[in-house]
Amino acid sequence: MTEVSSFLATGSVTGNTADSAGSAAMNFAGPAPAPTGTVLMPMAKAINAGLRQAMMDNAKVILMGEDIGPLGGVFRVTEGLQAEFGARRVLDTPLAESGIIGSAIGLAMRGYRSVCEIQFDGFIFPGFDQITSQLAKMTNRHEGQVQMPVVIRVPYGGHIGAVEHHQESPEAYFAHTPGLRLVSPSTPNDAYWMIQEAIASNDPVMFFEPKSRYWHKGDVDLSGSAAPLHASRVIRSGTDVTVLGHGAMITVLLQAAELAEAEGTSVEVIDLRSLSPIDYAPIVASVQKTGRLVVASEAPGFVSVSSEIAATVTEKAFYYLEAPVIRVTGFDAPFPPAKLETLYLPDADRILEAVDRAMAF
Repeated sequence: MTEVSSFLATGSVTGNTADSAGSAAMNFAGPAPAPTGTVLMPMAKAINAGLRQAMMDNAKVILMGEDIGPLGGVFRVTEGLQAEFGARRVLDTPLAESGIIGSAIGLAMRGYRSVCEIQFDGFIFPGFDQITSQLAKMTNRHEGQVQMPVVIRVPYGGHIGAVEHHQESPEAYFAHTPGLRLVSPSTPNDAYWMIQEAIASNDPVMFFEPKSRYWHKGDVDLSGSAAPLHASRVIRSGTDVTVLGHGAMITVLLQAAELAEAEGTSVEVIDLRSLSPIDYAPIVASVQKTGRLVVASEAPGFVSVSSEIAATVTEKAFYYLEAPVIRVTGFDAPFPPAKLETLYLPDADRILEAVDRAMAF
C-alpha cells in the first residue's frame, strides 16, 4: 500500500506533480457549486454522483478499495472518479480488507475522510477486527479527542444470482457494536444524499447498499436537501397493518401493500433507512395507529435487527398491539446456491401471509 503509506508519512494529498492524481489534488479550488434540478438515474450512479460532490466539496475526502480505480469497482459505482480526481484520491488497494480499514483509521487521525469500498458483503470479515475493535472504539478510547470520519460502503443482499459470500446481509454484526452508525438507502435519491451525509459525519458509518437495486432508476432531486441521516420514514400510509424494512426489502413491501389493498387490507409501509441508531418515533406512532407490525429483512431472523425492532416496539407500544409483532426474514441457514435464493429471500407472498396472520388475531 505504498500510496496509502505516503498519505500517513506526508499528510498530503499531493505528491508527484507529474502524476494526474497530484494535479487533480493541486487544482482543488474549494467547494464546487452543487448541481441542480431533478435527474432520473439508477442508484449506482446516484452514489457515484454523491461521492463526486463530496470529493469536490472537501479535498480531504478520498476513496479506497479493490478495483475501484480504472475499472470503477465491480458494480461501476466509482466509475470515472479516478480519472477526474487522480490515483491519490481514488486508490486501488491490494486484496486486503483489514489493510484498507486500518489505513482509513490512520488517515482519519491525520484529518482525512476515507470512503472504503468492500467489494461484496461476505468479504468484510477479514476487516471485522479493525472495524469492531479499533474503528468503533477509537473515539471513546481517546475520550472524544480523536474522531473517526470513515465510511465503509458494503454492497449487500441477494437477488443477483451469485454465490454465498456475494449475497449475504451481515448488518446485525455491526449494529450490535457501539460506536458504529449503520444506514441503508432504498432509493437513488436517498443514496445520493445519504452518502454525502455519511461522509460528513465525524463518526464511522457503515453504508449498506442493496446491490440488487443498483440499476433500478429513480428521481434524484439535486436541488433538494437531505432528510436526517438516521430518520425512519413512512412512505405509504395505511390503517390496518404496519410493515417495515430497509434497502431492497422496501420494493417487496410496497408490492405486498398493493396486493393487500386489492384484498381490502390497508398497509402502512415504513422505510427504516437507519439501522443504528433506529428512529423509533415514526414506527411507534404507526403501530399505535394500526395495532399490528410486520418486520421484514433479507438477513436471518435469529439475533437480528428485526429481533431488536420487534422487542423494542413490544416494550414501547405493548398496549396498542392487537397481535404479536411478526418477523419475515431470511432463514437461519447459510445463504443457498443461486437457484434456491428465491426460496430463501422474503417475497411479497411471505409478507402477505404475515399480514394475514396479524389480521387474524
